[in-house]
Amino acid sequence: MYVEMGCIYIVRVVMFYFVLLTNPCLSAICNNKACPGMISMPLIDGVKATLKADLDTTDLNNHLKAYIEQHIQEGVQAAMKDVMKQLVDDGLGEAHVIINATAREQFKGIGVTYTRWGRKACPTGAELVYTGQAGGNYFDNTGGGINYLCLPNDAEIGQRQSYDNSQLYGVEYEIHSRVKPHGWRTMGHMEVACAVCHSRRKSSKIIIPGRQTCYSDWSAEYSGYLMSSNLGHNGRNEFICVDLNAEPFDNRSSNENGALLYPIRTKCGSLRCPPYTDNADVLCVVCTK
Repeated sequence: MYVEMGCIYIVRVVMFYFVLLTNPCLSAICNNKACPGMISMPLIDGVKATLKADLDTTDLNNHLKAYIEQHIQEGVQAAMKDVMKQLVDDGLGEAHVIINATAREQFKGIGVTYTRWGRKACPTGAELVYTGQAGGNYFDNTGGGINYLCLPNDAEIGQRQSYDNSQLYGVEYEIHSRVKPHGWRTMGHMEVACAVCHSRRKSSKIIIPGRQTCYSDWSAEYSGYLMSSNLGHNGRNEFICVDLNAEPFDNRSSNENGALLYPIRTKCGSLRCPPYTDNADVLCVVCTK
């Protein structure tokens, strides 16, 4: 637009200048060799001695040339600004599309993992990493590991060894008629199932003991009961959140011992009651956001 307007104005000036130079009323008495840059203009016509004035057009030529160059430059600059702005806008738009696509691709793998104790599958919305059997240290060992493990069903076995340091056993439910959470069926001496789950587009995970619902802005993955080993055994284990609808690993029940899993109870005193209640099941919930 700027280039077009500038060119129109320049053409008009050049046309005026051209008319000035080619007007028949202006007789060029001086030739270009005798007086370059000069034009002759008759002052009195019809007399024997014609008076004339010679006009020096050098400054006019220079001014016109400078004027034309200036407006061409301004027009080109304005046009280039429009072109560059369009190129930048197009480039930013394309970059925005690429960045969004790349971010979406990268975010596919972002999330948190957790173990769902007592179940073979993951909750709705979570991806199953693997399913397996809960394992841990023998209930009466005085040393060794203390945490429960989710052992995959497709294990890759190491070489046999002769030294004695057996610590990895299957975990059995010690859920009997007189020792079980409210509403559960008995699963005494049955092995514990587990599943490792991946929740996409999450960045944080917490296990909240003493609650069955998550706090604001957090989403529940699953809820259940807090469990661990028996208080009278030598071995000590971590607390884990076992799913509210726990199931056994298989149908075998042969009291093979190993690592054991008991429901736990509250004890008022140093634990303030309320908000807690004496000798009550401890609820738990796994939350993500």
